[in-house]
Amino acid sequence: MVASDLDRTLIYSSAALALGMPDALAPRLLCVEVHESKPLSYMTEDAAALLARLSDETVFVPTTTRTRKQYQRIQLPGTEPKYAICANGGHILVDGVSDPDWHASVLDRIAGECAPLSEIRAYLTATTDLSWVRKHRVAEDLFAYLVVERERLPEEWLGRFGHWAGERGWTVSLQGRKVYAVPKPLTKSAAVRELARRTGAGLTLAAGDSLLDADLLLAADRAWRPGHGELADSDWTAPHLDVLAERGVAAGEEILRRFRAAAAG
Repeated sequence: MVASDLDRTLIYSSAALALGMPDALAPRLLCVEVHESKPLSYMTEDAAALLARLSDETVFVPTTTRTRKQYQRIQLPGTEPKYAICANGGHILVDGVSDPDWHASVLDRIAGECAPLSEIRAYLTATTDLSWVRKHRVAEDLFAYLVVERERLPEEWLGRFGHWAGERGWTVSLQGRKVYAVPKPLTKSAAVRELARRTGAGLTLAAGDSLLDADLLLAADRAWRPGHGELADSDWTAPHLDVLAERGVAAGEEILRRFRAAAAG
């Protein structure tokens, strides 16, 4: 089974492509997401071909922090995945439909271990400043995030919020322009373990770039991260993790090559 993060791991916005070469040498790109009638996310054409083959050879599970609605905008090459993980593990999609038993079990764990989302939102409303916060958002009634002006974000506020939230069973992470507050039981790894159980997977491969992917990578038998992202910035590693030199959309292509090679044995 292959469980991979999507944004900045397999698919890339134009701002995240990091082509780093003369325009005439840039790879051909395939648009895999359109939002509000505008192209939003891309893969190289070679990466698209690799993913199409991989989806025929393995149980490929897109594993994302995106909401279901955001995930469903993406049109990945190859066979449509039977399973997908959305909302950081809050939803397991089976043939595009959320598994109600899994979702209910996630809600039960959160209710038993964490302060309510309303308390987190109230703190964010009371302590943030419109001079550096662009948007307040709630994802699937499971977690909250802010879209911020990164250069104006007060570091002392982030530290205070992280400590306060941690005492209430929540984790806080800064990823690009977003500050996430996520209940500790809400993890990609728990959903991946459940799908590995259901599918009888003997080997689990994973890739990701952000702090919210760390538990996913730790849960896999083999894992990869690109040369960019929050995990790269913090030099995060693990014994079974390969760190790639490639950055941007080229890293997505290399990750898919590594997945296919590992799956083939």
